[in-house]
Amino acid sequence: MSKMQLITKGLVKDNPTFVLILGMCPTLATTTSAINGLSMGLATLFVLVLSNMAISLVAKVTPDKVHIPVYIVVIATFVTVLQLLMQAYTPGIYSALGVFIPLIVVNCIILGRAEAFACKHNVIDSALDGIGVGLGFVASLTVIGIVREILGSGSVFGWKFITGDGILAFIMAPGAFLVLGYLMVLFNKYLVKK
Repeated sequence: MSKMQLITKGLVKDNPTFVLILGMCPTLATTTSAINGLSMGLATLFVLVLSNMAISLVAKVTPDKVHIPVYIVVIATFVTVLQLLMQAYTPGIYSALGVFIPLIVVNCIILGRAEAFACKHNVIDSALDGIGVGLGFVASLTVIGIVREILGSGSVFGWKFITGDGILAFIMAPGAFLVLGYLMVLFNKYLVKK
């Protein structure tokens, strides 16, 4: 597999949200606006790339009996770094995302990529895989956030372009399920080649 294919497969063929249906908790909870979806996606991308690289380095010297706990400690380290950086430089976004930042530690996308890819490949390929899957997650959360924000409040990235109120249901949990379901159908029908 070429280096470019490692990146592009995470965007469409192995998209974590629309194809693999992973990471649903942050997907449904944090996409109330486009900026929240983008921010959560970028936070996950940061942890995914760095943890993939680190796990690729330690996988060969980690005994099989403790490889999952080791992976979790590696991931937790990068999540802690991310938390500290967000608290220092983007406190508003950190507050908006709340408990979902520390929950990146147990995000099945990150642990799944560690187990399925990073532990079996070199550092560069693991980083590229992390970038591809991470960008797929960023794109899907941002698109869901854009649709929910437009329908729910008539704005996108905070810029109001429709006067009046939107449909409140799209900012709440039912709207998250509806938007995710319809976007999954469209994504798999028109973009995923079977």
